[in-house]
Amino acid sequence: MMIYRVLTGVDDAAFCHRITEALYLGWKLYGSPSLAYDVTRQATICGQAITKEVPDRTYDPSMDLSTQ
Repeated sequence: MMIYRVLTGVDDAAFCHRITEALYLGWKLYGSPSLAYDVTRQATICGQAITKEVPDRTYDPSMDLSTQ
């Protein structure tokens, strides 16, 4: 089964570490990152979709996809 998440956050070192950790845990980048500027926070916000193949599982809406 393929699972899907989108990670978002301020485009800083902490966000890069979140993406790097996800890649280390077997997630794959899906598509291009997106960027938007948040005027209130005066920060660039980044979003990146990621996917992961999880063998021998079936989809259940109650799954916590952030822990797979």
